[in-house]
Parts: sequence; structure tokens; C-alpha cells
Amino acid sequence: MTISLKARPLTRERFAPYGDVIESSDVDRAAMNAARFERFDDLCSVDMGEDGRVAVSIARCRVATALPYRIDMVERHPLGSQAFIPLDGQAFVVVVAKPGAAPDAAALEAFVSNGRQGINYSRGTWHMPLIGLAGGQRFLVIDRKTADPNCDVH
Repeated sequence: MTISLKARPLTRERFAPYGDVIESSDVDRAAMNAARFERFDDLCSVDMGEDGRVAVSIARCRVATALPYRIDMVERHPLGSQAFIPLDGQAFVVVVAKPGAAPDAAALEAFVSNGRQGINYSRGTWHMPLIGLAGGQRFLVIDRKTADPNCDVH
């Protein structure tokens, strides 16, 4: 079966069934460091489960993804959330399906970040592995570190 997805602009409202959009806004901002900076707090719900701990990493795209791209698999993390925040201001594509036993290919949705938005997948959300559109593109990654396996592939 072939299904073509058209990526829509990423917004908090559209992405809410799958997790959080991470971006600064005029909401929940506070001054810090003698008001030389603005701080935007609590931008996503990091879920590390009962026995996990937060792992902060940087991922760099070695090979840009050419579009159109054939999706042969999706994955999910049943034990905690997973966040990707672009560091270089470059757009990236997100393909997701709601949590559940097995994803329905017809229910996949695609979004494109404006390059200043990150995403945090809720626990169990089906998604494509990271789709970078430029070689060298870097992401801050926040996910669960534990000895337990935390990745199901479909």
C-alpha cells in the first residue's frame, strides 16, 4: 500500500495528540540574570518513567534525507518521552501516529518544523526516526537513559 503524506506546518494544537512543541513564546517568560535574558520555562513534559533518568545528547545529521522519502518503519518509546530540539535553525520533518498497539499507516501525520521549534514525543507515540533535511544539522536530544530496552519497532 502506498500512502502519500503532505507535511503541514508544526503547531502546538496540531501536534498535541502526539506530544509537545518546544518553542519560546510570550507566555510563561521571566527575566533572569539581572534581566539580561528572558527565560521560557516548562516548555514540555519530560517523562522518564519510574526507573529512568534524563539523558541529554546531541545528534548530528550525517546524510540529509531526500524527499519524497519512503517510510518502511516507525518506532515508539513505551517507557518515556523523547525530545528533539534543532540547534541550527534548519527545518526538519516529523512523521507520527497516536500511541496504541500497532500504528495504522493511514493514520500517519507529517509536520514540518520551522527550524526554531522542537518536539517532545509523548510516551508510546509512534514516529519515524529523526528526519534531517541538511547534512550537519544538529539536534539537542532529551530522552530516557536506562538499562531497560525502550524502543519498539513496527
